[in-house]
Amino acid sequence: MLKIALSKGILYDSSVDLLRKSGIKIEELEKSGRRLLISSADNITYILARPADVPTYVEYGAADIGFAGKDALMENETDVFELLDLEIGKCRFVLAQPKAGLQKTGRDYQKLGQLRVATKYPVVAANYLSKKGIQAEIITLRGSIELAPLTGLADMIIDLTTTGKTLAENELIELDEIAKCSARLVANSVSTRLKYEEIQDFMKRLKV
Repeated sequence: MLKIALSKGILYDSSVDLLRKSGIKIEELEKSGRRLLISSADNITYILARPADVPTYVEYGAADIGFAGKDALMENETDVFELLDLEIGKCRFVLAQPKAGLQKTGRDYQKLGQLRVATKYPVVAANYLSKKGIQAEIITLRGSIELAPLTGLADMIIDLTTTGKTLAENELIELDEIAKCSARLVANSVSTRLKYEEIQDFMKRLKV
């Protein structure tokens, strides 16, 4: 029995579509309703979890493998093996700020006080800012990050974007691309040994 964690939400449909195209039986997934633990005819048990939680389920062995967004892996810094880029759920981490702030210099920010960066991903933000040698206060939000610089809460944002449309609609300019992200097939370190053949067989069936 192979236990696979899938991300609910925006990544779920593309994950199920990939399984379907790979010839893996998904009838139970298509009629899952509100069930979070689903057994299929392929001797697979699916665990439906929040995207941010999938790496944790895999790390601690509740799931053998999982479909996890690279963004969640970067933010959680979990101890899992990345086996395969699934080429779905593509997006980018970017640093952005309002068009009106493009003329500001380092001295301007010094006069205003410490630079403030809003994000849903404080670990990713801290790692990026440290690498760039930028001193900033990180403000963690859960809602629309684009709102932070528009209201004066933050000077810049670090967020995910797919097309850049939402940034443009809120008059935000991309300053830097931090990382390209997509869904990855990740595995538990113990499962890669104990269920090596099952995991390899599953990987061979995936049509990525």
